[in-house]
Amino acid sequence: MIVDCAQYQEGRRVQDAPLSVDAAAAICTREDGFVWMGIVDPSPEELDDVKDQFGLHELAVEDAQNFHLRPKIEKYDDDVYFVVLRTARDDPVHDALVFGEVSMFIGPRFVISVRQGIASDLHPARLRLERRPELLVEGPISVLWAVLDQIVDDYAPVVEGLERDIEAIEASVFIGESAPTERIYKLRREATDFYRAVHPLLGPLNALENGAYPEIGRGLRQYFRDVNDHAKLVNEEVLAQRDLLATILQANMAVITVQQNEVVRKISGWAAIIAVPTFIASLYGMNFDHMPETDWKYGYVAVVALILAVGAGLYAFLRRINWL
Repeated sequence: MIVDCAQYQEGRRVQDAPLSVDAAAAICTREDGFVWMGIVDPSPEELDDVKDQFGLHELAVEDAQNFHLRPKIEKYDDDVYFVVLRTARDDPVHDALVFGEVSMFIGPRFVISVRQGIASDLHPARLRLERRPELLVEGPISVLWAVLDQIVDDYAPVVEGLERDIEAIEASVFIGESAPTERIYKLRREATDFYRAVHPLLGPLNALENGAYPEIGRGLRQYFRDVNDHAKLVNEEVLAQRDLLATILQANMAVITVQQNEVVRKISGWAAIIAVPTFIASLYGMNFDHMPETDWKYGYVAVVALILAVGAGLYAFLRRINWL
């Protein structure tokens, strides 16, 4: 579905109403400026129509239909770049991180952005760029900066959400309480998936900052450097979070082991208290012909007293060595 399609000339939007695919493709061939078309969760038929109208490479269109690709920038024929970016968002309803993708086709006279899954909303990026005519006049490559800046900025709430969850689990583990192992493992898996979305982006951002693409002017390159700095910070934080979760998982397993050992000691202690009196009682339960205590008036009381004394002595000893 096309959510917006506009033509830009000399750093400003020409019309307010969204353009159709046919009209946008026609403008790219006969007028100055460029067209930015935004598509969300397109069907294969819609992408085929866009491919035919704009002459996109079939391999790039096939990649745009696939999910969970690595962030990358590739160049195809006729100076058309294909860009894949991973998005991330914290979903409080399901208490989980959800990921999406943004694919972009960037040509000399057009930009086509394709959002799939739970992706960042690119409308704020469009509005921000439209308020910066000095950047918009740079052409289609300025759209790449606006989208990258939006996606990397949206990483910040994800990092903060992971940090809060990690601090809560860390506090419970290091005061001697065991945290749910499944919860720790889930957080570490989310941190790993987030790392896979952020880390591969650093290579393309370094290339954009260092002038690997001649379409990027020196002034716009400074803005890519700012995005690169933010992405590096996010990468460092999520890498530290992933390592911290591994340490917390080990500490939690140690706490669980200590608790299990305490349970085993208590069971062993009570078994010892029960075993000795049971042995004495079983000894006197045997059918001997001659047992001196049976002829003694206080023999039964003495045996019971012995059993209680041994049990009490064992209980006091085990309490002293913290087995009970």
